[in-house]
Amino acid sequence: MAKIITSKCKLCRRAGEKLFLKGDRCVSPKCALVRKAYIPGAHGNSSGGMQRGLSEYGKQLKEKQKLKRIYGISEKQLRRHLAIAKKKEGVLGDNLMLILESRLDNIVYRLGVAQSRPQGRQLVSHGLFSVNNKKLNVPSAILKIGDKIKVREVKNDKTFIKEAKMALKKASNNNKWVEFNADKMEGKILAKPTKDEIGINVDIAMIIEFYSR
Repeated sequence: MAKIITSKCKLCRRAGEKLFLKGDRCVSPKCALVRKAYIPGAHGNSSGGMQRGLSEYGKQLKEKQKLKRIYGISEKQLRRHLAIAKKKEGVLGDNLMLILESRLDNIVYRLGVAQSRPQGRQLVSHGLFSVNNKKLNVPSAILKIGDKIKVREVKNDKTFIKEAKMALKKASNNNKWVEFNADKMEGKILAKPTKDEIGINVDIAMIIEFYSR
């Protein structure tokens, strides 16, 4: 997963919509998109809001950039995921989205342990999780149905994990394709997510067209 080194809020403003890169802040009045509903830059506030005329290529590029920012991946990683998706049976766009959703950092986010995908990447990189009883600290690792994800016991005494455990006990899981036991701090992938469960506002067809040029 590519590390986002620029302001995450600026990425949302550039996209013209919330990409939910900062967890709870994105749904609060502090969200930059609420306070500054225009593209970043010296002339952003005078450019007519978020709407800008784009060519067909520009629209495709915008969708591709949005997808990369949502999942926090680099151009090289996206191309690699796309190459894998092409080898699978079925619709190419659907295959690509399933691969992205199956990344370990995204699974940690979907389980509710992390408030955002960038935070999920950080937690995985710090070695907080094991997959099928083996330590795994690679955010881009692709998981499959039946895989079990667990917070390693040596990490259970961390303040963040204790706070997350309390919050998860009170929260309801809206992602029915994964389950999480807050008492044991372990989860499992039950099925493939549906399009509605993925809920990503991206025109995947435009992205496929971009790479088909």
